[in-house]
Amino acid sequence: MTPHSLAFYMDVVTTGTVLGVRPTDSPGRVTEVLGPDFSQNSFDDQSMFRDYGLAEFFWHRARADHSWSGHHFTLQVHRLAPRGGSLVNEALRARYGRFTPRVRFEKLRRLLHRRGVPLPEIPEIPGNAPYYRTFWQPDSQVAVSVIGTYGEYRTPDKLRVGDVYSIQAPVTAAEVEWRKGLAG
Repeated sequence: MTPHSLAFYMDVVTTGTVLGVRPTDSPGRVTEVLGPDFSQNSFDDQSMFRDYGLAEFFWHRARADHSWSGHHFTLQVHRLAPRGGSLVNEALRARYGRFTPRVRFEKLRRLLHRRGVPLPEIPEIPGNAPYYRTFWQPDSQVAVSVIGTYGEYRTPDKLRVGDVYSIQAPVTAAEVEWRKGLAG
């Protein structure tokens, strides 16, 4: 058995879902699965996100009288280093158990490789390089952001080079091509 939270991250990278919840699911569906313990934030009448501790889900809509459309989710893995596994909501802990404060990318990548799930590196957005590196799973459209090098005020002090910073979905092939174009 894969220890602790690694099984969770492997499932997310492989499926592009969190406990089966897709980035495009409604706020009601996400809450049905992850539970009612969240903070809700809005930038305006057309965007909203819910913070479930480790997982954040984002929605948008054309107008205030339209329904929400799922946009993406992000696992804020870096939050675990200073705050620990208590940050992880009950639904995730009930399924996967204890969550470690850090996730070593090479270990996650090695376990995924054994399952036949590749994670090739894609170009980093110029403002984030060289402090972060991004790896992409094309089938699930999941991106894994990793600490590339330490940078004072640029990277969290409690993470080491090679630690997973965040996991996001979807990251489409079009976005990957856009990043390649930026990289030249």
